[in-house]
Amino acid sequence: MYRPRFNVVDDEHELRAMVAAVGSAELVTVDGDGYPRATLLPIHWEGDVVITHMARANDHWRGIGNDSPALVVCGGPQAYVSPSWYASKAEHGKVVPTWNYSTVHLTGRATVHEDAEWLRAAVTALTERHEQWRSHPWAVTDAPGEFIDGQLRAIVGVEVRIERVEGKAKLSQNRSEADRLGVVAGLREERVAGASAIADAMGVGPEGDPSS
Repeated sequence: MYRPRFNVVDDEHELRAMVAAVGSAELVTVDGDGYPRATLLPIHWEGDVVITHMARANDHWRGIGNDSPALVVCGGPQAYVSPSWYASKAEHGKVVPTWNYSTVHLTGRATVHEDAEWLRAAVTALTERHEQWRSHPWAVTDAPGEFIDGQLRAIVGVEVRIERVEGKAKLSQNRSEADRLGVVAGLREERVAGASAIADAMGVGPEGDPSS
């Protein structure tokens, strides 16, 4: 991942919070023919392991051998930034559009699991992760046992042991305080997905180096 120094996120707590806030990611592996394949999946990252599952009918998993290299891409909010929002546009006009976003890349090695008990534990962990904030959380055990058994036969699990974590938050850190305030104000007026979240994520700080 290209990460100018002012866009780097390397605090583990912040990285885990970024991934948890999204709750899903693109699992990218390379098939035997040398071409990459990606599937968007719900994920649970704990310790140095990411667990997930996919439909057995999705043949992506058949190209994943034991300890296959894998990339888990967890994309956060993103938004277009108009140069018309910069205070510096009125000063010199030397401004161009850009794109603000956050993302976390988890690189490691993937293994497929078909064992029913592993799958049950994985599905339970994923469910508890997303249901924990509800006043009446749903549990895997709420459904009939034979029904869950049938559902488990229709999926396969994937475990990715993480070897490298890279985080990036491109939030106009290279712009002046006035420019960043202008970007936040502009984003607040947008009616597109991600704009408000990017505005919320942006603080105002000192100028840094230019980015691209």
